[in-house]
Amino acid sequence: MKLVSWNVNGFRACLNKGFEDIFNEINADVFCIQETKMQPEQADFSPEGYEKYFFSAEKKGYSGTAVFTKVKPLNVVFGVDNKHTDEGRVITCEYESFYLLCCYTPNAQNELKRIDYRMEFEDDLRAYMVKLSEVKPVILCGDLNVAHTEIDLKNPKSNRGNAGFSDEERGKFTELLDAGFTDSWRYQHPDTVGVYSWWSYRFNARKNNAGWRIDYFVVSNSIRDKILNTDIYTDILGSDHCPVSLEIDL
Repeated sequence: MKLVSWNVNGFRACLNKGFEDIFNEINADVFCIQETKMQPEQADFSPEGYEKYFFSAEKKGYSGTAVFTKVKPLNVVFGVDNKHTDEGRVITCEYESFYLLCCYTPNAQNELKRIDYRMEFEDDLRAYMVKLSEVKPVILCGDLNVAHTEIDLKNPKSNRGNAGFSDEERGKFTELLDAGFTDSWRYQHPDTVGVYSWWSYRFNARKNNAGWRIDYFVVSNSIRDKILNTDIYTDILGSDHCPVSLEIDL
């Protein structure tokens, strides 16, 4: 099974930048997107052979997630265990042998002004994933808005303490892994440096590859030996993020 995740930074804008061609070429079994910034009726994209599920924020033009899946889920749930339902951040698709969560984690923002909410979200998401994993394995994908270790961003020293690389956010990602989960790409590429999934639009960051790896597939430890391949499509444009993928034998 091939799973893909991409923060499109505005789905309508990305559709005008070749999204459909990229979608067709990748040919994923499940394609998850984050930061749709729209309501479902605002974009005409209904790929043949896929079920589609949108979860939009109450605030127009903000946040939002969507899932396109060839296999119809047994069940689809929006939010995090009946919490965090107003910003369109998490869609859970239940399949026969696993749960898939498409997630757009809140940004802690400048001067970490939203760090308290971010910590609450992290704790609730982790508890939810642990609860689900008692039933069947869990795969979490999306823009998790954190570079976990120093090799996950180009300039760790100058970014220490900033949103996405604060001790608090990095610590919560460690807690998630310690709760029984694996960062699939780092599992396959433990020492690889210089491969990122997000670049600022400023300072020619993408041209200079001054990026961050903040887009993930995190899987239950019980299925990490079933990982076949992980990829980060650094050559695909259309957003300030690039797609990431997981191929897994489930």
